Amino acid sequence: MTLEQNGSNGQYGASQIQVLEGLEAVRRRPGMYVGSTDTRGLHHLVTEVVDNSIDEALAGFCTQISVTIHGDNSVTVQDDGRGIPVGYHEKTGKDALEVSLTMLHAGGKFSGEGYKVSGGLHGVGVSCVNALSEKLVATVCRDEGVYQQSYSRGIPTSQVEKLADCPPDEHGTTVWFMPDATIFDEVNFHFETLVLRLRELAFLNAGVCINVFDERPEQGMQKQFCYEGGIVSFVEHLNKNKEALHSPPIYIDAFRQEEGKENASVEVAMQYNSGYSENIFTYANNIATIEGGSHLVGFKSALTRAMNDYGRKYNLFKNGDAALSGEDIREGLTAIVSVKLLEPQFEGQTKTKLGNADIRTLVEGAVSGGLSAYLEENPSIARLIIDKCITACRARDAARKARELTRRKSALESTSLPGKLADCREKDPALCELFIVEGDSAGGSAKQGRNPQYQAILPLRGKILNVEKTRLDKILANAEIKAMITAFGAGFDIDFDVNKLRYHKIVCMTDADVDGSHIRTLLLTFFFRYMRPLIEEGYVYIAQPPLYKVSRQKLERYAYSDEELEAVLNEIGREPKPAIQRYKGLGEMNPEQLWDTTMDPEKRIMLRVTLEDAIAADEIFTILMGDKVEPRREFIEANSRLVANLDI
Repeated sequence: MTLEQNGSNGQYGASQIQVLEGLEAVRRRPGMYVGSTDTRGLHHLVTEVVDNSIDEALAGFCTQISVTIHGDNSVTVQDDGRGIPVGYHEKTGKDALEVSLTMLHAGGKFSGEGYKVSGGLHGVGVSCVNALSEKLVATVCRDEGVYQQSYSRGIPTSQVEKLADCPPDEHGTTVWFMPDATIFDEVNFHFETLVLRLRELAFLNAGVCINVFDERPEQGMQKQFCYEGGIVSFVEHLNKNKEALHSPPIYIDAFRQEEGKENASVEVAMQYNSGYSENIFTYANNIATIEGGSHLVGFKSALTRAMNDYGRKYNLFKNGDAALSGEDIREGLTAIVSVKLLEPQFEGQTKTKLGNADIRTLVEGAVSGGLSAYLEENPSIARLIIDKCITACRARDAARKARELTRRKSALESTSLPGKLADCREKDPALCELFIVEGDSAGGSAKQGRNPQYQAILPLRGKILNVEKTRLDKILANAEIKAMITAFGAGFDIDFDVNKLRYHKIVCMTDADVDGSHIRTLLLTFFFRYMRPLIEEGYVYIAQPPLYKVSRQKLERYAYSDEELEAVLNEIGREPKPAIQRYKGLGEMNPEQLWDTTMDPEKRIMLRVTLEDAIAADEIFTILMGDKVEPRREFIEANSRLVANLDI
């Protein structure tokens, strides 16, 4: 490619060096500051403002936070904290409120004097919200006055004005903003998305009450979250649809205040249930560290050591049982690990992994001592937990033997792929697609209709096991699951390596009926529990086969919903009456039709499966696929009005 072709004249000098001033950098590259410009980034605006209120709560000055979604999709966040400072700022010559809202890397969290603990470190949060909002109004009540300033896309449109007096005991900050529709793909806030994060914050900050209101006419909802039990209540909430082995959850906390070291605290709440999956969620200064970090490493290490020490001390390991591994001990465990510290070292602005090495020591010491004491004081519960861990260990040994049969062979042994797999010729995983279909009938049509260069077909016989209610060794004994593991080529569970995946598009192509939906849910449950990186990396898709075929003479049109069917009929006319075929299954389509409607990259409709919130996903899978019937009945009753195209 030449320079001219690349849009450059080949010149590179001083004039090409750009300096982005003020908040221009945020508007130019919004993804760097809020993650993306899709719905995730949109909702991140709200949490950035709320996080400032939470920081006030951590400092001991805020107990009430309210978030309101207005009818025009603007949002108001109000708290009863100290209020953003107002008054002359000596260094900039501007009002402190304006400095906080319009300048990057400006905030009260750098010196360590205004805040001892906070989630915000870089001073870019609320100023980014301002930059990415069409309008924003900040109102502050402090120093016996109410002060206000307005902005548009980060630029002040008024001076800081005193609107009125306020009583000496009243204080707080109110931020109203309208997201910029020229920045975000959509500006429609989802009430439930905000609820999930705000409820999480209420759990992590015992005693802080968060109210959420949705004033939009079609919504009209409100919720209040206030948990005196803090993270203990959080664990109980996560396990509410599971059978807990002990109650209440184990709670451990510790505080470090040593000469020469920064102050830090750790809280841990944990509870075992009868299930087989582990759910450990970690936080640093209320920020979800989804990639873990030093606090998670410390927790796992201490947990493994404390359980093994107790088991050996009381001779609970018999008949040649080896020491329990971490995976054995964490089976069926739900835990929250929350640390608060002065100078958290996150990896980047997204804050997904904590790097402070000394926090590992603090967490490890607290959990080791606290858990050991709990086990000594509660021998019956300790025995119950150890027995579960030993059972998990034995099942894992059996699974390990089964796993060896499902591991992908070396290149010299690559002929050992599943017998029913119709593989593709392409070897680059990024170009390869695997369609998982139900039954040999649909599999036959798919094999004939596909493009064999890059499309592979794996037919499954019947419904796979519900892994939510099945032990690991039983899962790996299932022929259909073994076929999938071998076909994917990336291993399973703790051995899963997404870099070895043979296909970067794994497509669930099931019938558009109740059985097809059930099979799809079983597959997603399996992926979520034992191959989660598949979903996290965006490799899982759901095919959307048509529901109807409309024919008149040589004209054929397909409709993917009842609404689309009506649109097609209105377009082609209803007289003479066209032939309408309702597809019950993929097997009713011939190979050409299946290719044209569902498999052709130029025409097909596919939905990518994403993981927005691991806690919410875990809750849904537990409700739908778990042992308890009552939560599932309540879920069905609550969501029955949303069902469309029900096949009965």
